[in-house]
Amino acid sequence: MPISYSSSPLPHQTSASSLEYDPDGGPVLVEPEIRRLDGEVREAAVPPLVPPVSHGSLADLPFENAAVAPEHPVLSRRDGDGRWADVTAAEFAAQVLAVAKGMIAEGLAPGDRIAIMARTSYEWTLLDFAAWAAGLVTVPVYPTSSVFQIRWILQDSGAVALATETAGQAAALGPELPHLPGLRHLWVIDKGHVDRLAELGEPVPDQEVDVRRGMLGPDTLATVVYTSGTTGRPKGCALTHGNFLAEVDNAIELLYPVFKARTSEEASTLLFLPLSHVFGRMVAVACVRARVRLGHAPSLKSEDLLADLAAFRPTFLLAIPYMLEKVYNGARATAERGGRAPAFDRAAKIARRYGEAVEARASGTGPGPSTSLKASRAFYDPLVYRRIRNALGGRVRYVICGGSPLGRDLAAFYAGAGIDVYEGYGLSETTGAATVTPPLKPRLGTVGWPLPGTRVRIAADGEILLAGGQVFRGYWDPYRGGVVPASPDGWFPTGDIGRLDDEGYLVITGRKKEILITAGGKNMAPAPLENWLRSHPLISHCLVLGDRRPYITALITLDADGIAHWRQMNGKHPVPPELLVDDEDLRAVLQRAVDEANKLVSRPESIRRFTVLPTDFTETAGHLTPSMKVRREAILRDFAREVDAMYGG
Repeated sequence: MPISYSSSPLPHQTSASSLEYDPDGGPVLVEPEIRRLDGEVREAAVPPLVPPVSHGSLADLPFENAAVAPEHPVLSRRDGDGRWADVTAAEFAAQVLAVAKGMIAEGLAPGDRIAIMARTSYEWTLLDFAAWAAGLVTVPVYPTSSVFQIRWILQDSGAVALATETAGQAAALGPELPHLPGLRHLWVIDKGHVDRLAELGEPVPDQEVDVRRGMLGPDTLATVVYTSGTTGRPKGCALTHGNFLAEVDNAIELLYPVFKARTSEEASTLLFLPLSHVFGRMVAVACVRARVRLGHAPSLKSEDLLADLAAFRPTFLLAIPYMLEKVYNGARATAERGGRAPAFDRAAKIARRYGEAVEARASGTGPGPSTSLKASRAFYDPLVYRRIRNALGGRVRYVICGGSPLGRDLAAFYAGAGIDVYEGYGLSETTGAATVTPPLKPRLGTVGWPLPGTRVRIAADGEILLAGGQVFRGYWDPYRGGVVPASPDGWFPTGDIGRLDDEGYLVITGRKKEILITAGGKNMAPAPLENWLRSHPLISHCLVLGDRRPYITALITLDADGIAHWRQMNGKHPVPPELLVDDEDLRAVLQRAVDEANKLVSRPESIRRFTVLPTDFTETAGHLTPSMKVRREAILRDFAREVDAMYGG
């Protein structure tokens, strides 16, 4: 669908761009440069939309905003009555300055590391920018991390200060403090210590912050983000101010409809994904950079999040596929309880057809939605699609989705329901997205083109290699002098397996370390089957197995909400999940789901047997990382008996 807009340079930038403009002012997207080997696309590259920054840092952003648009609301936060109150650019800059001066008053020196362990909150973003303004390096820590993990990150990073959300978190670290002699400061957000920092800094001259900001440049270390540690101890990714600016500047320009609303509504988002993860952090920085109103939602409980969305009413969201699957499955469950399941299914089919027709028109392979399809979509909009949009606050028109593949069908459904989903792919090492769906030319079921300024290469073994301004400097290693380069040749090996299609769109097929080789020598990637089954309303997680085994099997866990609805609709007694694992009716439903998933793969790659586990995979049990990735080795260890049983052991 054509999109017309005009662009203006961001701070530190010139007007150079790889977007061409037609006479009506609409952009013509520059397609990737493609390189082939033996007839296959092996490399795709997109030039940057904006030139790399040559000076300055993230620490400058609040002050530049205050100078350019002091009264513009750049953030919102809950007031004492629980209502959303806007924070102007001038107010935010003043708060950043005050807290930065407090950190200086506490004796923190340029380059010192300060750790932040809290849920997503206004204070998190304030501390982040204040630390940068004081010349410090921030280290995010998941609040759900174990004491051992927290101790490791604090020791490895050499953090001299830690800000926790609650007194309980600080108290839990008490026994570990003797092992952390470098940790000199412990602040508790809930105890008002952020305000206390601002008070302590009052005697410090403003010029001291100006001097420290002036010492920073694009190559200065900004943060050390630790990986989730699916295969061992977390590793610290050393990201510079220039890494973040290369990432967000190109993302803002490419996703112009998201960050620069074309209607009378100001662009805004409610961030609920963890700021400890680079995905959420990158979008928070992008919002401050683009002066998009940013709110924070600390609770992921359905009732809390739905209430926050209804009150804040964002225009776009940052999400992972699991959330969009839950919204879809919840809407269908509600329709089924009301006896409207057939109507919902028809509406879903219409939405998918509509989304696919729009995609075909954008790619030049079809005429777009027909008159009858437009009429059908208009009929179902107030009955189904508007309810979906209302569940997300009522004004959401765009979702930036990452973490794992969403799937073509669900992406098409949301597009048809009036919500464009821009899928992306990236890692902590790439400061977030390395590829993203281009707004003017979506391709459902892919993770898009290289983000402008990025190159993607497929190695001989299928591994995805990345290069670009957002790719990190290296891994943090205090025992080897700080930062150790991870890609001396300029290409970072991601550990993911994928392919590029003929137009440069990237498709992720699995993890290199998770490729299964059966006893018969068949190589298969478990991710497509796992992602498809995970989208089923009754399934929470799925782990596909078969390495050095005669055939493929799977461990399946049950989704609590989906099972509660299934029991209600099928007249089953409310019993705990462990009593349902052998229920014949449930197994029949799951078997049909497995049969459908098997259509995605060849016979040797198909799931022959599966086991329903009586418990879900959780972070507490060590089966999931804080970013909800499965720890394969831990699961295989804890459920070895169930796995052996599927192979007759």
